[in-house]
Amino acid sequence: MSFNYDPSHFLLTSLDLPVTSQVIEASHEVPYLCMRLKLDIAMVRELVSGGPAPVATPVNDRGPAMAIAETTADFLDAFCRLLDLQHAPHDVEFMSGLIMREIIYRILGSDEGQRLRSIATTGENSQRTAKAVEWIRDNFTKPLRMEMLADVACMGVSTLHHHFRALTSMSPLQYQKQLRLHEARRRMLADGLDAAHAAFEVGYESASQFNREYSRLFGQSPMRDVRALRVVRNGELR
Repeated sequence: MSFNYDPSHFLLTSLDLPVTSQVIEASHEVPYLCMRLKLDIAMVRELVSGGPAPVATPVNDRGPAMAIAETTADFLDAFCRLLDLQHAPHDVEFMSGLIMREIIYRILGSDEGQRLRSIATTGENSQRTAKAVEWIRDNFTKPLRMEMLADVACMGVSTLHHHFRALTSMSPLQYQKQLRLHEARRRMLADGLDAAHAAFEVGYESASQFNREYSRLFGQSPMRDVRALRVVRNGELR
């Protein structure tokens, strides 16, 4: 699934998911600039439960863990004021919390506000599932046994599968696979590893399985993909 967004839209995600991103339009004169903000879920819950948070249009809870919503003028203004605090460090402690509350308020009132509301209020099962997600992220090179992961989350196997897919749009095994493949790609590109060594380092025992799954995700073999990425990165034409 692809998400295309520009300055008039923002990306909302419930977790740190393994993704491939590409800057489509940028130049030395007009560089690509972005800001990533981690929301305080406790603050979200506070606004949802007791504050004047607007009720947004409902969304399909079984939809993807990522979504795009419109960047309104009020939403962008709040972000700009948050950035401006770097020039007034004495105001950060007091003002940053107020601006963060406003940003959350704006998101709750957006087309994807119900998604954020659901993330914040799904309760204990969501927190337990997040523990499973965190364990895979920290141990993605290790073999994955569903019974062990269910114990980490203090849930049954089938219940974990259901909530894991609802939260990430993937099964636990798919999530682990994507983490492995993205990390292998990074290591080949940044550290100069060949495909076999990269596959071994991220947990694969079979080079042929790694090549098949890599090609299925990225559209071409590991070495061809990394070669193409280096060409783009270096600005070379072939």
